Amino acid sequence: MKKVAPTKDEIALLEPFVGLTLERIHVPTTTEEFASATAEIKAAGIVGFDTESKPTFVTGDVSEGPHVVQFALHDKAYLFQLHRADGHPFLIELLQSEQVIKVGFGLRSDRRHIHAKLGVHFNAVVDLNTVFSMDGYHKEMGVRGAVGLVFRQRFAKARHVTTSNWSQPQLTPQQMLYAANDAYAALKVLEAMNLPCEDLPIMGLHPETSGTEANAPC
Repeated sequence: MKKVAPTKDEIALLEPFVGLTLERIHVPTTTEEFASATAEIKAAGIVGFDTESKPTFVTGDVSEGPHVVQFALHDKAYLFQLHRADGHPFLIELLQSEQVIKVGFGLRSDRRHIHAKLGVHFNAVVDLNTVFSMDGYHKEMGVRGAVGLVFRQRFAKARHVTTSNWSQPQLTPQQMLYAANDAYAALKVLEAMNLPCEDLPIMGLHPETSGTEANAPC
């Protein structure tokens, strides 16, 4: 029997997903803050991940994103803004690291955009759409469907925030909550699925580390 995700109408009836609050969301602005955030993310080993880009509204325009890169831990999130050049070395280190697994939805496109923007390869990536596909779900799940399925909760996405200007110097509280919880929900979904590390479809690992429990970053 084909497995199907909850419909939009079914999700609308569910209780809301409780995500991170503003005091748990950090936006590094100094070298010291970037260094501290990077150390915490590396220590976590596995994090929720997402990116945000300023949308384009004209046919043929190419996005210059990502403008924000999100890393979510069990109790907090860090938002790296790409216009802050001091953070680039730390961000590149995390993106390239095979010791930090980055978990999210639809990350294949993120890999392309990251390479175009920063010229680096995005390593140790787990796309949850792939995980659900392996489990028999034939349509892309997405964060709303996954939260509805796994937690029986409703993950709210406001279009006016989704399509807001992510390149602006200061993020609004609504943008911070949206960006952080996209990544946080991905981490929580993977935790709830309780999959062994060796079963995770990790993209971007070197052959000598991929698929070997002893060397796997989780």
